[in-house]
Amino acid sequence: MATFLRESKIAKALSNRTVVYESHVRLFWNIARFDETVKMIHVVLRKKDKDGKDIDVGIKFSVVDNVL
Repeated sequence: MATFLRESKIAKALSNRTVVYESHVRLFWNIARFDETVKMIHVVLRKKDKDGKDIDVGIKFSVVDNVL
């Protein structure tokens, strides 16, 4: 089992220790909204495009999106 996990695509996700800053979590929830009717989280995030310009990207996800 351990060999399978080490060689699988999710090995990094299982072994990676990501630091989650409280300030980032607060910022996310300050701009995100939960739509109760469809049970989804909607958020618009800003990122850089290939030319280095800021663009807004809308993202929505639900609990169903996180099922393996």
